[in-house]
Amino acid sequence: MMDPARKILTRTQARQLAEKLRQQGKTLVLANGAFDLLHVGHARYLLAAKKLGDVLLVAVNSDSSVRELKGPGRPVVPEGERAELLAHLAAVDYVVIFPERTVAALLRELRPQVHAKGTDYTPETVPEREVVREWGGRTVICGDPKEHASSDLIARIRGLEPSR
Repeated sequence: MMDPARKILTRTQARQLAEKLRQQGKTLVLANGAFDLLHVGHARYLLAAKKLGDVLLVAVNSDSSVRELKGPGRPVVPEGERAELLAHLAAVDYVVIFPERTVAALLRELRPQVHAKGTDYTPETVPEREVVREWGGRTVICGDPKEHASSDLIARIRGLEPSR
């Protein structure tokens, strides 16, 4: 098993990996998200994404982009720790942190054959779907039904929502 610390790549290393995989004829799958408070929905999504190709690279929103997207008080878990937790999952081959609000720029840099998104999307609602089509990639919806969310867990922990 690879040391999880070696699974966390810089953006430059991620570009080099993507190019190497293309040369080898291997399928790169990119999944992305905040992954704040890792839960079973994340694990199921990433396992399903892994099955779509040879190598799964997970792009994690930076702390600043999570704050922009989710608001003050988020993320609960710092980006380095979120990346490390993901690197410990067997389904995850590599992790990269990105600072932008969306993953579009990183997708253009890496040009994965597959962009995996969770079931809170449909193929028509994935914001980056047209970006992925630019190089002939495909967007795939995978994972279990969206019944788990970090935002819901955080609200329960903070006592803003009754437990189930």
